[in-house]
Amino acid sequence: MICDVTAPRLMLLDSASLYFRAYFGVPDTLRSPQGEPVNAVRGLLDFIARLVHDHRPEELVACMDADWRPQWRVDLVPSYKTHRVAEAAEDGEEEVPDTLAPQVPVIEQVLDALGIARVGSPGYEADDVIGTLTARATGPVQIVTGDRDLFQLVDDDRGITVLYPVKGMGNLQITDDAVLLEKYGVRGDRYADMAALRGDPSDGLPGVKGIGEKTAAQLINEYGDLAAIRAAALDPGSRLTPARRRNIVEGAAYLDVAPTVVRVADDAPLPAFDPALPTEPLDPMTLEHLATRWGLGTSLDRLLEALATR
Repeated sequence: MICDVTAPRLMLLDSASLYFRAYFGVPDTLRSPQGEPVNAVRGLLDFIARLVHDHRPEELVACMDADWRPQWRVDLVPSYKTHRVAEAAEDGEEEVPDTLAPQVPVIEQVLDALGIARVGSPGYEADDVIGTLTARATGPVQIVTGDRDLFQLVDDDRGITVLYPVKGMGNLQITDDAVLLEKYGVRGDRYADMAALRGDPSDGLPGVKGIGEKTAAQLINEYGDLAAIRAAALDPGSRLTPARRRNIVEGAAYLDVAPTVVRVADDAPLPAFDPALPTEPLDPMTLEHLATRWGLGTSLDRLLEALATR
């Protein structure tokens, strides 16, 4: 499908990725009048203000983690994100810094009062919401995330790019197929295959023994895709070394399921919502209350100005 450049420009936010960055990048000396930290809230508002000002999207969706570690992924790869579960937690919740967790509901309330669409899907991660909305899009899409997994959605033909923070939100790498080829040796449509082969310790994905990022890209470029690489491993006449052939064959059980875990879903069930970016708050009275209660100050002012003047 070729991108329809006349369709609305859609921006999709990997919300948790961005508010985690805000939390760690903005001093926690930013406090509410009652003394609670609001650095993640204000940092995210500043991020969105800058994105709206610099990129002028017509539609914007804050994509949320309704389930940060879906059971269907854990069933396939039990180690998936295991290390992110708090050791002391009995409920399997993700370990979130004590002073960040109370800020997340505030972020949600502020987005709702502004009228910025906030969308999650039970049993799915924000990545899957992004994948589903990208699959449905007919026009250009900009995905804003600090998660490299979403590079798999990059598609020059469809106008899909990833804005990846290199250092804060002031330096965004506009990631297209050319950037992926230069940095990783593969295009977006082969990034998930490479990631499955390589593995990812940060997500609890072991990968195939002896295959790192460069080797994974080399194999994909030589054989075309993961299925062809696995077929070559079973072919004694292939150019694969005996050791590499053995490692791929021994990793068969992992490779049977890893692609499903690594690839973002494109069919997550989503509620009805309006993606249009507002020019004024949907609920100004609630927003005023939140601004006073949490001391959102100039961060909220900058976002309101960006929305009004885009």
